[in-house]
Amino acid sequence: MESRLLEILVCPLCKGPLDYLRDEQELVCKGDRLAFPVRDGIPVMLEDEARVMSAEEVEAVRKRRA
Repeated sequence: MESRLLEILVCPLCKGPLDYLRDEQELVCKGDRLAFPVRDGIPVMLEDEARVMSAEEVEAVRKRRA
C-alpha cells in the first residue's frame, strides 16, 4: 500500500489512526479492536468486513509499533 494513502486513512468508526500490518494484509484500529482487510492492495473499510481482535492481539500490535 502507498504510504500517502496510509497517512490519510482512518478508522471509519472512531476516526482514529490505523496501523498497517503488511504480513497480515490488515489495517488495525487499536481503539476499536478491529482489523480491516486489505485485498489486492485495496483497503476494505467496512465494519461488516472487519475482524474483531482479541486484547492479546491488540497488545501485540502495540508492542510491534513501540
